Amino acid sequence: MCGIVGYTGPRDAGPVLLDGLRRLEYRGYDSAGIALVTDNGDLFVEKRAGKVAVLTDALGGGPPSAGIGLGHTRWATHGRPSDLNAHPHSDCTGRITVIHNGIVENFRELRDELVAGGHTLKSETDTEVVAHLVEDAYKGDLADAVRVALGRLEGAYALVVMHRDEPQRLVGARLNAPLIVGLGDGESFVASDAAAIIAYTKRVIFLADGDVADLTPGTATITDRLGVVVDRPIDIIPWSAEAAEKGGYAHFMLKEIHEQPAALTAAMTGRLRGESVRLEELDGIRTRLSGIDRVELIACGTAYYASLVGAALFQDWLGVPARSTVASEFRYSPPPIDARTLVVAVTQSGETADTIAAARLAGDRGAVVVAVTNTVGSAITRESHASVFLQAGPEVAVAATKTFVTQVATVVMLAADIAHQLGRLPAETERDLVGALRRLPEQAERAIELSVAAEEIADRYASAAGFMYIGRSFGYPAALEGALKIKEISYLHAEGYAAGELKHGPISLLDAEVPLVAIATRSAVYEKLISNLMEGKARDARVLAVATEGDDQIGRLATDVLWVPDTIEPLSTILAVIPLQLFAYYVAVKRGRDVDQPRNLAKSVTVE
Repeated sequence: MCGIVGYTGPRDAGPVLLDGLRRLEYRGYDSAGIALVTDNGDLFVEKRAGKVAVLTDALGGGPPSAGIGLGHTRWATHGRPSDLNAHPHSDCTGRITVIHNGIVENFRELRDELVAGGHTLKSETDTEVVAHLVEDAYKGDLADAVRVALGRLEGAYALVVMHRDEPQRLVGARLNAPLIVGLGDGESFVASDAAAIIAYTKRVIFLADGDVADLTPGTATITDRLGVVVDRPIDIIPWSAEAAEKGGYAHFMLKEIHEQPAALTAAMTGRLRGESVRLEELDGIRTRLSGIDRVELIACGTAYYASLVGAALFQDWLGVPARSTVASEFRYSPPPIDARTLVVAVTQSGETADTIAAARLAGDRGAVVVAVTNTVGSAITRESHASVFLQAGPEVAVAATKTFVTQVATVVMLAADIAHQLGRLPAETERDLVGALRRLPEQAERAIELSVAAEEIADRYASAAGFMYIGRSFGYPAALEGALKIKEISYLHAEGYAAGELKHGPISLLDAEVPLVAIATRSAVYEKLISNLMEGKARDARVLAVATEGDDQIGRLATDVLWVPDTIEPLSTILAVIPLQLFAYYVAVKRGRDVDQPRNLAKSVTVE
């Protein structure tokens, strides 16, 4: 989950690295550091606990002039956040530096071995062992030494290594953690993702697991861990540096909430054909899809809540068992999986370690695996037989917004396409769905407009002791996601429940200090939801309802209402979550929280 950036070329490396770290800070912000081989041949290292701004302050007038360097922003795993544990880490000679994202699972054995061999390790991190392994293996060729060191590592890594005595050369490698190479005009970059380097180049190579990248200003050679050259395609990043800027908004999260109508339009582009849904990405596996008799969706966090919508529709439209499982649990109690099982892996980054591992297990057991992700070239695409991209553009805020709504829209379209292919989706149902999808971006815009009251309402609820969110049917995933948003960015306790479960224990938490947030949009279970709402109101809880425009009843029952446009039930999750995002945002702002970079979190969870 850490952020990595490296550069070699004619530019002054320090400003390039600091710019990249600022753009990568959503991946971790416990500490940050840079290392440079300066123009006079010295190795310069500066690192600090805290955010990139702390590092920048420590650099005073700026880093020394250099044409090569690497930088890192950390999300701590091994070792608490501190100056000492911040990356980069060096070897005993002070010539080799390394930055790393991932976990070296056998670092204790390696550390003991290195100490016994006379090495002095200074930090608490697992990463430091890599620098010393490279030191032992170094015989004048950095790439060779890195490949030898990689053979000793167990776990996951994206790492970059630099040697003072090879002042134009960077060596990067990946295994179960993201790393890309950027190709410029006489310059080379390496980074965790494109956000760090998009201002300098759009030409990138997505490294595959086991790849080692040997970079100089004018060359990029990719090999496997044995040194055999491998061919990797060059991709063009489809978005601009400006797309990853705030654009006048106070926070990235607020900007990305307002980008949701456009993101939904992009997610549906090319996928609605007349009165049908068609995903061309599935064309290569349609023969296999014709035989499926069970569907498993795997995901984590926000993506898991989106996948609940997909599971309900797969089961309803296909008439086969379908369920969504938290990916981190899937491997340890897997269902029966065979060639007739469809496994849908939903992950924004495409690098979520738990989801990748679960998808790999499913593939090994013969299932057909489809990835739903926002990231072209990500690891999940290499574990899947087909990949369906969200097309949402970059999302910088740690708390997901536009990727959630596009995940829901995409899994809905995925289920509709397959149900259509199997002849199980009634023409009228598909026609109504397509019409509702076409209206969805405009309705999302309307939901944002209607949520103007969210800021005022948040002011009345910002001092609450906690929140209970409830929903039924397609309102349940919205309740889960709404509760997660307020937990993530305001640090208030909140729980999302299926509304019928309220009376089976959670209702004991409700009182005047713990409001009830009810997703009460138009649905077949609306009256049941109203009964649950009244149960909370009877316990003196304030009730904040998300309701459909034109509902004459809800205003008499709820303390406050956030309105959304009417749509078909399978899409109601998308519209209902928009005011909940804005409510959480304004509560967090009023509580003085760091909305874009909430404590203890990172955007892409690349460790188990």
